[in-house]
Amino acid sequence: MNNVQGLDRFIRALVGVLALLLAYFWLGGVWQWVALGVGAVALATAAFRFCPLYAVLGWRKAATPARGSGVMPLLAGAVLVAVAVGGAWASQMFSRKFFLEDFNAMNGFYKQTLFLTGKAEREKAVDQYERLLPAYAAFQKKYTAWQPLALRGDPQFPGDLARVSGIFQGVNDLVRTGDLQQAHLALEGVRPVFQEVFKRNGFSMLSVTLVDFHDAMELMLEAGTAKDAAKLQALYPQVNDKMKAVEAEASDADIQTIRQNLDALLKAAQDAQTDALPQRADQLKTSFVKVYLQRG
Repeated sequence: MNNVQGLDRFIRALVGVLALLLAYFWLGGVWQWVALGVGAVALATAAFRFCPLYAVLGWRKAATPARGSGVMPLLAGAVLVAVAVGGAWASQMFSRKFFLEDFNAMNGFYKQTLFLTGKAEREKAVDQYERLLPAYAAFQKKYTAWQPLALRGDPQFPGDLARVSGIFQGVNDLVRTGDLQQAHLALEGVRPVFQEVFKRNGFSMLSVTLVDFHDAMELMLEAGTAKDAAKLQALYPQVNDKMKAVEAEASDADIQTIRQNLDALLKAAQDAQTDALPQRADQLKTSFVKVYLQRG
């Protein structure tokens, strides 16, 4: 005998949909299985209009449907579909957003540590490194236990997190008392790991394009410092393509400054102004570092 009717049935269906959305998009581990169980039970009792607990307790005997009430089931169904579709879309979008926010919060300490080790400023580097370690440990713990949908199909991701953790732990002595340049070079290995994570999983973000540009730009900077105008001109097309990708993500004043400095470096090379190349290269690097530290 049916013992779930009307509003009770709608609430069960709504709870079931919300529980499944939570389980699929937001939860991991034991809580994910709990939410899946709640969602499945709620939807099953709503679909079959029968609750075993009600039957045991003798509650909610079947009611006779009122005439002319056919509109209400259609309205309830439309609401449930809207919740399911809208909830899935919002969950996918916001779970990606929150992941990127968590990453950027942790990555800020990494970028500062990388920058300061490169500048041989030990005291400041140690301070940022000590902030980085717990921030990354929390990030790794959270996203090892649970991945947003965008990363869930990536079997390499947990291994990448462990690999980065190994790099961070491995430079401990170098950052604190050892060779800061060696620490800097080791820390450089973190960027391509996350770059590949983002590329594999379809993230379109400024930081990915900035990292791509940086790797190509470094070759031009070396050529500029060495006053090698021919090599610099040969490298420009590749670097220009990377810069176009950055501009596709953002084209504000800071990005335009990078573009201006990049083209100024090329022009100095084309005009055989070899003595000006190191200064132009330094201007390009400075404008890039400003953007990368703030938004990369």
